[in-house]
Amino acid sequence: MEVERVQAIATLTANLGTIPSEFIRSDHERPDLTTYHGPVPELPVIDLANSSQENVVKQISEAAREYGIFQLVNHGIPNEVINELQRVGKEFFQLPQEEKEVYATVPDSGSFEGYGTKLQKDLEGKKAWVDYLFHNVWPKHKINYKFWPRNPPAYRKANEEYTKHLQVVVDKMHSYLSLGLGLESHVLKEAVGGDDLEYLLKINYYPPCPRPNLALGVVAHTDMSSLTILVPNEVPGLQVFKDDHWFDAKYIPNALICHIGDQLEILSNGKYKSVLHRTTVNKEKSRMSWPVFCSPPGDTMIGPLPQLVNDENPPKFKTKKYKDYAYCKINKLPQ
Repeated sequence: MEVERVQAIATLTANLGTIPSEFIRSDHERPDLTTYHGPVPELPVIDLANSSQENVVKQISEAAREYGIFQLVNHGIPNEVINELQRVGKEFFQLPQEEKEVYATVPDSGSFEGYGTKLQKDLEGKKAWVDYLFHNVWPKHKINYKFWPRNPPAYRKANEEYTKHLQVVVDKMHSYLSLGLGLESHVLKEAVGGDDLEYLLKINYYPPCPRPNLALGVVAHTDMSSLTILVPNEVPGLQVFKDDHWFDAKYIPNALICHIGDQLEILSNGKYKSVLHRTTVNKEKSRMSWPVFCSPPGDTMIGPLPQLVNDENPPKFKTKKYKDYAYCKINKLPQ
C-alpha cells in the first residue's frame, strides 16, 4: 500500500490555508494553546573548551539533573563536518519522491531503518507533520548500507566523517556524566554496552505547514536512548517541558543539543532526568534535525547502578534487557 508522505501533503495544501484533520492536534497538544509565552529559562549552554574538566563535569551534571537537556559549544566537531552532514541530508529530501521511496522502511521488519512517515502509534489517531530517514551509523556490524542514500554521492562520506567525530563527544559525555554521579569515568559507558553502543541516525524533515498552530512535528516524548545528540538547522522548533510549561529551545549556530535518554535516567536511579520534548513546525520554512540515538545493544541488562542504591535510595526502576524495555515503550505497554 502506498504511503502518502507529509512532504507531498505539504505541497498540496500550501495554498489552501488548511491541513487534513488527522494532523490537527487536540487542545491539550496544540502548540498555540500550550506554548508558554512568559519569561522562560534557556537551556544550559556548556563550553567544552574554555573551562576545567571539573567545572565542565559540574555543569553537565547539574544540567542533566535539572533539565535533562543542554547545548554543547566548542565540542570539537568541525563546523565543515556538520555543514556537510546537513547538506547531503537536505539534498536527499529534495530528490524526486520515487528516488526516496527506494529507501522506504520495510513493514513488520522490526527495524526502524529506512525512509518513512509514521513511526509510533498515536492514541488519538493523529499524525505528525514529519518525514524521516533512519539508519544505523555505528558499530560497523550494525550498518546496513541499503538504507544509506547513494544520491547525493557524498552522503556516505559525510555521515562516516560525522560519526567518527561524534563518537569522541559521546564518550566524553558518558565519562563526564559518570563522574557527575561520583562514579569512575568508565562506569556509564560500560553499563550501556561499551564499544558496542549503537548509534542510530535519524533525519527529521518537517515541511512548511499552512497551520503550524494546529500541528506538531513530533509529539511529546522522552528518548529510549542512553544519550541523544542532535544537530538542528536554523529554523526553531524544539520545545522542552519544564516546570509545567512548554518552552522554545534557543537556536545556537554550530551547537550540539544533548538529550538525556531513558537509559541514563534508569542507570542513575532517577538522578538524571530523561527530558520530555516535542517539535513544532513552521509556516514558511522547512525545519530539519539530525538526532543520533545512542542506545545499548538489545541484550544489555539495564537497571539502577548498585553503587547508587541503598536503604535511603531504593531502586526506582526494574532491571531488564534493553530490547524488552524498548518493545514495551514502542507498543505503549506497562514497564
